[in-house]
Amino acid sequence: MMAFGVAALLTAACTVPAPKTAPPVTRGTLPATVAPTQTYSGRAEPIPPAVRDLMVGRSWRPGCPVGLDQLRLLTVTYWGFDGKVHGGNLVIHQTHADAVVGVFGALFAARFPIQRIQLVDDFGADDAASMAANNTSAFNCRNIDGRPGVFSEHSYGWAIDINPVQNPWVRGIRVDPPAGAPYADRTRRDPGMIHPDDAVVGAFRFIGWTWGGTFRTAKDYQHFSATGR
Repeated sequence: MMAFGVAALLTAACTVPAPKTAPPVTRGTLPATVAPTQTYSGRAEPIPPAVRDLMVGRSWRPGCPVGLDQLRLLTVTYWGFDGKVHGGNLVIHQTHADAVVGVFGALFAARFPIQRIQLVDDFGADDAASMAANNTSAFNCRNIDGRPGVFSEHSYGWAIDINPVQNPWVRGIRVDPPAGAPYADRTRRDPGMIHPDDAVVGAFRFIGWTWGGTFRTAKDYQHFSATGR
């Protein structure tokens, strides 16, 4: 792994050029809450053969809107709920890979706790199982819940869900995952929750991504995306 300063990561990440078919990475202002006081390790690399074998038939299959060669495997360090540093993996579109490495550097500097970061393939690419395990994940070629035949933003590798239990998807009286029901009360300030203008929202805003907590109807508090969907 390579070690980076958080400010350098975020600044360098935002200069990555985007192809015409992908949402652009944009530059913002470094959030004041993010101080480069910690050493962080992260990298992005082409999908290795062993990970390809794991993904094919699970999170990726022929007919998905992006090819495996357009995706990158991220290896990042993060602070766990146990107060210890852990390593995790997630898959991101190549256009946003370096920028997202920078985002997780910012979260590390802010000591924002994350339960786990594993490939969704470890859960059989089952989104419900991944959420139930409070897993932070990104790429997963799947439909939008309740909209058969419509690819979710995760299918393109430009969306991430963070701590789904503490940051559930709330649609009326329905809360996903069900264990997240107590956290539908956003006045709570439990570890791992995401709130407007905190270090998490600020870091993603810096690279031009939108938080699902700002959606007008259903609130997707775990969700960040490059497209705002």
